[in-house]
Amino acid sequence: MRSCSLYIILSLAVTLHCAPASQVTVQDEGYAESYLKKFFNLTEQTGPTIRRGVSPMTRKLSEMQRFFGLQITGTLDTDTMAMMKKPRCGVPDSNIARFSTFGRNLKWERNSLTYRIENYTPDMSVSEVDDSIEKALQVWAKVTPLRFTRIYSDTADIMISFGRRSHGDYYPFDGPDGTLAHAFSPGPGIGGDAHFDDDETFTLRSNRGFVLFMVAAHEFGHSLGLSHSDDAGALMYPTYSYRNPDTFVLPRDDVNGIQSLYGPNPDTDTSVDEPQPPTTPDACDSTMVLDAVATLRGQMLFFKDSIFWRSYPQSNTPQQSLITNFWPNAPTNIDAAYEHSDRVFLFKGRKVWAFNGYDRVRGYPKKLTSFGLPRGVRKIDAALYDVESGKSLFFVGSYYFSYDEARKTMDRGSLKRVDQTFSGLTSKVTAAFQYRGFTYIYSGPYMFEYNLRTGRLFRVLRNSYFLRCTNF
Repeated sequence: MRSCSLYIILSLAVTLHCAPASQVTVQDEGYAESYLKKFFNLTEQTGPTIRRGVSPMTRKLSEMQRFFGLQITGTLDTDTMAMMKKPRCGVPDSNIARFSTFGRNLKWERNSLTYRIENYTPDMSVSEVDDSIEKALQVWAKVTPLRFTRIYSDTADIMISFGRRSHGDYYPFDGPDGTLAHAFSPGPGIGGDAHFDDDETFTLRSNRGFVLFMVAAHEFGHSLGLSHSDDAGALMYPTYSYRNPDTFVLPRDDVNGIQSLYGPNPDTDTSVDEPQPPTTPDACDSTMVLDAVATLRGQMLFFKDSIFWRSYPQSNTPQQSLITNFWPNAPTNIDAAYEHSDRVFLFKGRKVWAFNGYDRVRGYPKKLTSFGLPRGVRKIDAALYDVESGKSLFFVGSYYFSYDEARKTMDRGSLKRVDQTFSGLTSKVTAAFQYRGFTYIYSGPYMFEYNLRTGRLFRVLRNSYFLRCTNF
């Protein structure tokens, strides 16, 4: 029997303001050892001290860092400690893979399953809870032969309840802002059951609280036999992410996982124009066209669809995350991004969002016209801040505008053709940023390295150059 405890990310400030390695304390080391014992099967060291080879602690630290896309050092650095301190799910993450199952063929041997809602949270109306639970089960029914029938008495395959602290299953909840829920893998008795912590605030669709549909859909994945995935875009990733339940589509990794147990839905109508399961972008895809690139406090941010990678100068492995994990109010599939004065600006359509760290700046989102861009501009293709001139460049088609950040006005006569300034660039600009004195202009799968002051082109590189893909 396995139990899962789903948590939200509450430690974003820590990851955006990383402390020096010297601030890893003795208490942190004890915490890390307990964490690795619980989630990565670190065993007690007995007998004489290890003198040769890799210690179990080092090996498990490396395993954990690989799972979460951190720099693999085998040592307890602050990035690793920050990840450990994020509230998270209680199922071990030792299966390093995309989707994973509990093993030992833990699945239901029939496709018709029953569920029963034993009680309700006061946070939502009865009908809202009923709809959220039904919709969460249908997430899995849409892609498998599984069919769910609600019953109102007796014991169902999946018993659903809300409780606080010790609630009868030997896995007590921990009060507000910690464990959201847990579920048990398929089997007799408590197998398949899902419990939700009633000390949390559950909602229908607001990001002020926890969307019950999202929590339940994750938990029902465990109820059906799925463990965790290291795909940051997957529903079965260990941490909670806000997503709009009205537009949610089960990601491809989760579809592959559940279909490995039960097969596809035989009743799927291929003639119906259904949204395709989203696939998490691959940093090693040399043909990928990035949505935007920006910097933030020494980090490089690479945006694609609902995902972004954070790359550190001292790290060889970029960390992948959902955009909404860091900025719950941010748009996805953005058009452009840039950093100025410790603020990151995200553009989509006719609007721009601004964030200071992970907090949305008051007054945003604003219209593009707030920067002085013409009303006829429906979107921008890329943006960058030029440190030397104090100007931000906004790319629109074959042209770009120059914006004076100090005066907060568009430069008079600033509209210029891209190829006048950036020699050899004849196709559409798709992303742009500055790094260590060089200006990088992305066009499709390629990146052009310039000296902006002289206009000299130095190199043409693949757009994955800074993503440090280990498969290259």
